[in-house]
Order: sequence, then structure tokens, then C-alpha cells
Amino acid sequence: MSANIISSENGSITIQVTVEISDSMLKSEEAILEAINSVGSIATQETLQYFDTDGSPIMIGPTKFTSKGLESKVYQTPYGAIETQRHVYQSPHGGKTYCPLEQNARIIVTSTPRFAKIVSNKYANNASTQVQRDLDENHGRSVARSYLQNISEAVGSVAQAKEEYWHYSIPKLNQQVSTITIGVDGTCMLLCKNGYREAMVGTISLYDNEGERQHTVHIGATPEYGKTTFWQRMEREIEHVKKYYPDANYIGIADGSKDNWSFLEQYTQKQTLDFYHATGYLKAVAPAAFPRQKAKRESWLDSKCHQLKHVPDAANDILQEMKSFQDKKLSDTVSENLESAITYFENHKSQMNYAQAVEDNLPIGSGVTEAACKTVVKQRLCNSGMKWIEKGAGIVLSLRTLVLTNGRWKQFWDKINQYGLPLIA
Repeated sequence: MSANIISSENGSITIQVTVEISDSMLKSEEAILEAINSVGSIATQETLQYFDTDGSPIMIGPTKFTSKGLESKVYQTPYGAIETQRHVYQSPHGGKTYCPLEQNARIIVTSTPRFAKIVSNKYANNASTQVQRDLDENHGRSVARSYLQNISEAVGSVAQAKEEYWHYSIPKLNQQVSTITIGVDGTCMLLCKNGYREAMVGTISLYDNEGERQHTVHIGATPEYGKTTFWQRMEREIEHVKKYYPDANYIGIADGSKDNWSFLEQYTQKQTLDFYHATGYLKAVAPAAFPRQKAKRESWLDSKCHQLKHVPDAANDILQEMKSFQDKKLSDTVSENLESAITYFENHKSQMNYAQAVEDNLPIGSGVTEAACKTVVKQRLCNSGMKWIEKGAGIVLSLRTLVLTNGRWKQFWDKINQYGLPLIA
């Protein structure tokens, strides 16, 4: 395999490549990949020169910088490591140097932006060992794990730093948005110093008139006493969405955690307790309804779940029925479950208007948020043997929520492309 430039003019280059084809399709494809990487490396090396200066003095603010001459530097690209000569500047007073090529070409650490985008996307979804293996096996790129982690940390740090200032537009939707649900939940992850702690996840989901979900914004935060950072992120996202849809019907959906409702009540006109949490309590009560008759117990449970979902004011009627079971002779466990269910229904019966919600095509479950606990946190941060420091976990969560929220990853990189990483960092 050989590749070389045969012409270069008017901002374009022509590269000729020769690929050896063998009697094995797999080996031929691997030869093609090697050729593509060779062409990509040559083209990238040439392209980088368009972002350098000619060596003339430049002004940065009121200070004049002059070139120290051409210096060699190795950059990582999607196609391979390339070495290039570029001008490095310094002021007459010495101090920090400045490389126009790196700023103009949006170099991240020593990576081209496209390679940094590829690596950080993969790192958002997989551990560094898997990213390293993937790049080697599927892209023909052999890169040190530490370097992959450094790139991802740089990108993730910018994502974190700009969470308060950068807003992302909602993708163009095919249907009109009539309802927006806001959900919050927590899930445990293992920290190096503090053991298992609760990471927080939030979702803001957009629904059409038929109750079909059109878009979901994901928010994640590492464990934190008081959850201040998480609540602030949720507030910013909610305020941003409300600018798009000020007239939508806002509904809070969560389980029975008190601090969840304290937050959701501030931003929603209606609050709905997750239907499946409520039915979980009914399942625990069923043995009190028919302590020794399993068939009738199951029939009672099916009937009450249907009643709760489809009959107006069913929660109050079921609550009164549960209270009538208190006079029965029950085991300690069954009695404790019954008392817990009675307390739960007393505290949340006003949030159990499921029949009206079903009639209005409104969501009654927090499945989107519970699923986000798995996709945002569990699938990436809770694999076998994983323990985290807060900084590393925060970087992964920031990258992961950008990747999982449709449209945000592209918008994030559009901003990187516009402003450049060194300046915004």
C-alpha cells in the first residue's frame, strides 16, 4: 500500500493511493482501511497547515507576540499520529507560548477535534479499556488508555463548565407538544472514598396530544449532600424548555420521596405519583385482603389495579378498604405492609388521579426517568469492579447526558467548533 500527494492547489489536494487486493476479502478490507488511514493522515497533515500563520508577528490584546520559529509536534487524528511543523509564539517578556494553529484548528490536548469527538463519544458509552480495544480493532488506531482518558476529561470538563451558560435547542418535532413531564429519581453508585451513594437523574419529556413521547432531555449529577447542583441544573433546563413551550401542561411524575415533590411542585401544575409504585403497595396489601386464599388474593389485586387506573377517586375508596383490613388477625409482616400502604395512600392520594390522566392521554408512570437511571448511570458507572472519584464520574455523566439527549451532541460540538476548546476552557 502506498499513498502520496499528486497535486495541491486552490485549497484542495489530490492524493493517489494504491491498495493491494488479496484472495481474502477480510484481508483486502483491512488493507483498504490501512489505505484510508494513510490518505487521511496525509490529508490532515496538509490541512493543518491552512490553520497556521506565516510566522509574522501577531497581536494578542495589547501585546505583540513573535514566532520562535517552526517547532515539531505530533497530533493524534482519526487516521493516525502525524507530525507537523508549526509556529509557536511568545511575547518579548517570555512566559507562556501561544500556538495559532492549535487555536485555529480547535486542537484538544494534542488531538484534532474529530478524533476528540470520536474518543469522547466512545468514552461516554464504554470504559477506557473498551474504547482502546475498539479503536485498535475497528479503526486501526493504537492509542494509550491514559491519552484517551485525558481527551475525554478535557471535553467533559468543558461540558461541565458550560452547563450553566450553554443552552441547546429542542430538535424540530413532527407533532405539537401539549404536555411536558418532569421526573427526578436517584440510583446508587460506588465512590472510592464514601462507598455507595445516590446519584441523581432527571428527565424532561415532551408529549403530543395523543400521549406519544417526542423528545426527552436527560440530566445527571454525581452524589452530593443536599443535591444543590442537581436541583440547579434541573431548574435551568426547565426554565429553558418553558421558553419554548410556555403554554404546555407541565406534570411532575416521581415516586414517594418527599424532596422530589418539594422540587416538582414549584414547576408543575399537576403532580402524578408513579402508577407502578402505587400498585407495588397494593401487591404488598393483597395478603391482608385474603390471608389464606391465594387465588382470591390475585383476583383482588388485579381488580384494585384496574380500579385505581380507570375509576375516578379510586385511591380514596381503596384506602378505606385497606383500613378495614386492620381489624383482621394478620402476621407481623403482613400487618406492617398494610400500615405502610395506608400511610402511602394517605400521603399521596391527591396525586393518584390516574383515571382522568388516562382519559386525557397523559403519562401516569415514571418509566422514562427510571429507565434513565439505568441508561445514564447504571450502564456506564456501575459495571463490575467500578469505583469512582467524583470528578471522573461527573465528566462521564456530562458526556453521557449530551450523547443520550437527541441533538445535543452535535450542538455541543458545533459550539466547540465555533469557540475552540482552549478559550472556553
